[in-house]
Amino acid sequence: MAIVRLSLAVSLTAAVIAGAVGMPLGASLALTRFPGRATLIVLCNAMMGLPPVVVGLAVYLLLSRSGPLGAMGILFTPAAMIVAQTILIVPIIAALTRQTVEDLWSEYSDELNSMEVGPVGRVATLLWDARYSLMTTLLAGFGRAIAEVGAVMIVGGNIDGFTRTMTTSIALETSKGDLPLAMGLGLVLICIVLAINAAAWVARLWSERQAG
Repeated sequence: MAIVRLSLAVSLTAAVIAGAVGMPLGASLALTRFPGRATLIVLCNAMMGLPPVVVGLAVYLLLSRSGPLGAMGILFTPAAMIVAQTILIVPIIAALTRQTVEDLWSEYSDELNSMEVGPVGRVATLLWDARYSLMTTLLAGFGRAIAEVGAVMIVGGNIDGFTRTMTTSIALETSKGDLPLAMGLGLVLICIVLAINAAAWVARLWSERQAG
């Protein structure tokens, strides 16, 4: 139960932070025009496939004692795991949000321009209008986070009772030959992901009905 609680706490926190950063970033990329925009979009899309172990190594170097953020002392803690997962899923949320908002902008641009809505207002309006679609985007980020192994093992250290998550436990128990425990943890992980997605789907249906 401690492993499950830690996994959920780390991944949900990372998803919330990544959503708070990635959604406005993606909407801004969709609605603003500036030199280098195309390069940023390509870079954001490419970063959706960031190798987790590379992200883990980068965060490890940043947070190690000799690193620039070593004074924070959070290496091999859940906080470091949240940082690594957030870096992994921000590009996913930003890229998917950009595409969603860009599609909406092509539909509502005339109305928003006629009402002289400013850049911040456009971002807020279209993010709110796309809230149901963006819920799927958040779930995609959460799914990537909770399934992560390499990065969290590097920066968390897989310490028993402190930074051991479901995925790192599955990897450890498989290497030890304890396949029943590994399979049990895998089943729990799948059930949790399904339950969260089902709850999000029910919440979306209820909200749509309330909105008419």
